[in-house]
Amino acid sequence: MKAICFYFQIHQPFRLKHYRFFDIGNDHYYYDDFADDDIITRIAQRSYLPANEMLLDMIRENGKKFKVAFSISGTALEQLEQYVPEFIDSMKELAATGCVEFLSETYAHSLSSLYDPEEFAAQVKAHDEKIFQLFGQKPKVFRNTELIYDDDIASMAYAMGFKAAITADAKHVLGWRSPNFLYSSASAPKLKLMLKNGKLSDDISFRFSNPEWASYPLTADKYIKWINELPEEEQLVNLFMNYDAFGELQPRESGIFEFMKALPRFAAENDIQFWTPSEVVSKFKPVAELAVPYPMSWTDEARDTSAWLGNTLQQEAVKKLYSIGERVRLCTDRRIKQDWNYLQASDHFFYMSTKHNDDGSVHSHYSPYDSPYTAFTNYMNVLSDFMIRVEEQYPASIDNEELNSLLLTIRNQEQEIQKLHREVEMMRNNIVKDTTGDFPVDETPEAPVVKEEEKPAEKKAAPKKAAAPKKPAAKKAPAAKKPAAKKPAAKKPAAKKEK
Repeated sequence: MKAICFYFQIHQPFRLKHYRFFDIGNDHYYYDDFADDDIITRIAQRSYLPANEMLLDMIRENGKKFKVAFSISGTALEQLEQYVPEFIDSMKELAATGCVEFLSETYAHSLSSLYDPEEFAAQVKAHDEKIFQLFGQKPKVFRNTELIYDDDIASMAYAMGFKAAITADAKHVLGWRSPNFLYSSASAPKLKLMLKNGKLSDDISFRFSNPEWASYPLTADKYIKWINELPEEEQLVNLFMNYDAFGELQPRESGIFEFMKALPRFAAENDIQFWTPSEVVSKFKPVAELAVPYPMSWTDEARDTSAWLGNTLQQEAVKKLYSIGERVRLCTDRRIKQDWNYLQASDHFFYMSTKHNDDGSVHSHYSPYDSPYTAFTNYMNVLSDFMIRVEEQYPASIDNEELNSLLLTIRNQEQEIQKLHREVEMMRNNIVKDTTGDFPVDETPEAPVVKEEEKPAEKKAAPKKAAAPKKPAAKKAPAAKKPAAKKPAAKKPAAKKEK
């Protein structure tokens, strides 16, 4: 028996507006709201919403036999909430079927896993909280930005409690081995690894409507036949792709939606099932450990990180950005925190790429800039203004260790002041009450009268007890004369108090 695991990625960055050098220090709003609205709305109408409807129909028709998984970045969720709220509603409807799993990733779809472990952990936590808030699920399987993965990232993911991670089928890592197995991490052996089947995934997302492709046209029965003909021991096929492949990269007219709807029927005929990543992890056992000393990703033939870090422009921009990470985390300004998230999106560095694939289109397809150099210039102008704002709060002349020490001292002092305030308040409450009768020290003699009205029983009992010892006091009159002489002396201070 074989299993197919579908996982779809949804991500949209907050795009930067044209930001000139002369805007630095004068304009602190960096985003092209019109472009964001236009792009996310268009893609949602052409792809996301029809695809959601397609999946919902497939689940209703096939029940629990058809399942998929999603990885949606925090920045994409923010835009969808703002511009296409009906998508969030339809995704909640999908989640309610129990046939959809949500994966974890970085909130800003960032490269923080390669540069700033603390920021990486914070973004993963923020993303998972967002997923739980919207869809009521706590992600159990981790999928990093653009499937970037290495041994260090595996250790961090396992430390955060994930039981599995999803990554790419890099040839220089797999060698002769097939991606159609479950593996485990060499650095964290208890972390299981699911590898994308790049060829079969790209057959759907990139080649489906290409008339020059040797296998065109692709039909559901042909596709399932390819999977069924895989070696018997290769029981897992991971199909990972961008969600906009349905209706955007592959237009509706190509028949992509009908192709998807037909898959479950032909899969059932060949005893092929559809599982979520969590089901795969629970039902399959790893066949080997994979050591990945250098980062790999799903992009380009090289399956490395050069699409975002391959030239000096990209490296300079990323280095500059993460140099202020510590100061931003110390900051309490909500606007700075938000800009920090949006500026980390990997797309900004992807636009700076000078690489080209065979037809020269992949890296320029999504870019709003005329050239990588324009993208770099615009981003660095924005980053310069952002750094000025951060340094206004935490000057660059103070190193991070000294700044941490100063802030720790300030926080400790604030806590000590709060503690002293509480102690002073308690002392005031105690001073206000008289230690003998719970009367305020500065209260007038009328106060005891009020108390007698409140507790008449106690006041009536007291005179009776005082009247009883009068006879013994009369018998010992001679012996009591000396203390009686002292009583006038005690009355004098009392008289002064009354004055």
